[in-house]
Amino acid sequence: MELDKIEILLEKYFEGETSIAEENALKAYFASSDVAQHLEQYKPMFGFFATAKEQKSQHSLTIITKKRNRAWMSLAASVVVLLGIGTFTYFNYSNTQSEDLGTYDNPEEAFAATQKALSLVSNNVNVGVKSVQYINEYETAKRKVFN
Repeated sequence: MELDKIEILLEKYFEGETSIAEENALKAYFASSDVAQHLEQYKPMFGFFATAKEQKSQHSLTIITKKRNRAWMSLAASVVVLLGIGTFTYFNYSNTQSEDLGTYDNPEEAFAATQKALSLVSNNVNVGVKSVQYINEYETAKRKVFN
């Protein structure tokens, strides 16, 4: 009966379903001298677990740490950030101040410029409408095929 119990515990052990008490029972069984012949193959494994738990490492580790001067690193990082902000500000604000904002003193010039801009927008919208017409033709062809 005990042999059947040990075999069931071994199955549970290899499935990862045993409790600590069941694992201790397995270790005690395989540490004894009366292990069944067909279970002898597991004896070294459980013997290793028992001896490995008692082993202590004889090696000492020396940890070498490098102390970095963080003041220099933080100073360099802040200089890089300031240079980035300065460059961004220079290129963005210097261009907007010198640009012509599109103001006209003469109403006829303003009207002509507005018509030119609206015709550009109209041309681009017409190109988009033509693309949508292709999609509509595709949809009607698809409906004919699948219906």
